[in-house]
Amino acid sequence: MARLPVTVLGATGVVGQRLLRRLADHPWFEVAHLAASDRSLGRRYGDLPWRLPGACPEAFAETRLEAADPRTAFAPLVFSALDTEAARALEPAFAAAGAVVCSNAAAFRLEPDVPLLVPEINPEALDLVGEQRRRRGWKGAILCNPNCTTTILALALAPLHRAFGVEVVLMASLQAASGAGHPGVPSLDLLGNVVPHIPGEEAKVEMELPKLLRSPLTVSALCHRVPVVEGHTEAISVRLRGGPAPEAVREALARWRPGLDLPSAPENPLILHGTEDRPQPRLDAEAGGGMAVHLGRIRACPLLGVKLTALGSNTERGAAGGALLNAELAMARGLLT
Repeated sequence: MARLPVTVLGATGVVGQRLLRRLADHPWFEVAHLAASDRSLGRRYGDLPWRLPGACPEAFAETRLEAADPRTAFAPLVFSALDTEAARALEPAFAAAGAVVCSNAAAFRLEPDVPLLVPEINPEALDLVGEQRRRRGWKGAILCNPNCTTTILALALAPLHRAFGVEVVLMASLQAASGAGHPGVPSLDLLGNVVPHIPGEEAKVEMELPKLLRSPLTVSALCHRVPVVEGHTEAISVRLRGGPAPEAVREALARWRPGLDLPSAPENPLILHGTEDRPQPRLDAEAGGGMAVHLGRIRACPLLGVKLTALGSNTERGAAGGALLNAELAMARGLLT
């Protein structure tokens, strides 16, 4: 089939670059427009710094950067790698013009008519698109992936919520430097150090997880920036209905198979490790393209019942790859035709 044209907003950032790397040979989508801030307008994409391993994909090297304006850079599918304030202004403009915007920004995640989407967990959230279009008078729509920390936590807990019911969650995160973008946290603030505050992060997790799981569960998040390049680690304690034993929890996680047949979907979105020293960011975060969440150390918790360790790629599963997977689900469900 002919590939669908797409626009990438925020194409010069790390998430934008990861999106382009994934889109370079995507079977369903092809890049028609690259948009960036005023300081980059008109420049060849290949002349700008490439922040990822390897070289900029040749397909985009000669592409000129355009203004983020739906009058000139419109495509039926838009990927937004913008910061929150820019997204608040630009994403509705593209949605009103008729584009489906797959957003990595926080601007609209908690709006009641905006799908907050992890395809393996809550594909039914796309049903909100009809209500969104009616309420806002848009021809298009905005779809959001959650905060990267929330995405990893939600994938770890969704099978347990379905099997038992999640009541209370206590999560302490150890978040990679790449989550702060580029240039990110100054090196003298982070090297050999732990920063026990990431602005807005704890509130995002505490508000987004109940929306994703469609449950009024209680969530307490403690978020820390650590000197790791890629991969957010999460220490999770959870109270489940019925107080299942760790063995039953491991079995529920092991047998969960969402069966998502999409180009970017991992064969198994959860990888369970049996050794006490896994998962680890350096060994596991980007395994298999970074789209799976790794779990280990499932054991009894004297406070809430069960505790475990989760790890995921914040820039792939939690950002670029997650937004692309949302677009693929929208395409498969007929929202982009």
